[in-house]
Amino acid sequence: MINIFTIGVYGYTENDFFQKLINSKIDTFCDIRRRRGVRGSKYSFVNSKKLQMKLAKLGINYVHYIELAPSNEVREKQKEFDKYQGVQKRKRIGLNQAFVEAYKKQNLITFDPDHFLSFLGSNAKNVALFCIEKEPNACHRSLVVEYLQKILKDLKVVHL
Repeated sequence: MINIFTIGVYGYTENDFFQKLINSKIDTFCDIRRRRGVRGSKYSFVNSKKLQMKLAKLGINYVHYIELAPSNEVREKQKEFDKYQGVQKRKRIGLNQAFVEAYKKQNLITFDPDHFLSFLGSNAKNVALFCIEKEPNACHRSLVVEYLQKILKDLKVVHL
């Protein structure tokens, strides 16, 4: 059985981010972003190429599972709500119901957990689901783990 950890990048320094992965004994890093880059230099260490190089040096397998990334159309629902609420993405603490419903309809209804687990590989024991938001409830990764917990009854989830 695998353990699922979730992690965002906002609020971490580069050293703290990677140390958290090491301390949690992450062996597989699953990127569930559509666009695998972050604007600005502060979080550039999670831009795809830099991230993959660093994870390889740490002996952590990197996978990109785009099937769990919200489409631009779905992301726009959250963006509109954030704008209406006057909340910056980096300070968001929850998801808009319209986003949640659209994500479930577009991503989770067709999500095949067996394919996902197979994609992660047989050596995956401690898997980090990654997106950028600091708070798990402000990110689609919380929806993914909620769904997985319904199917995989003894799944352990830790939000880093």
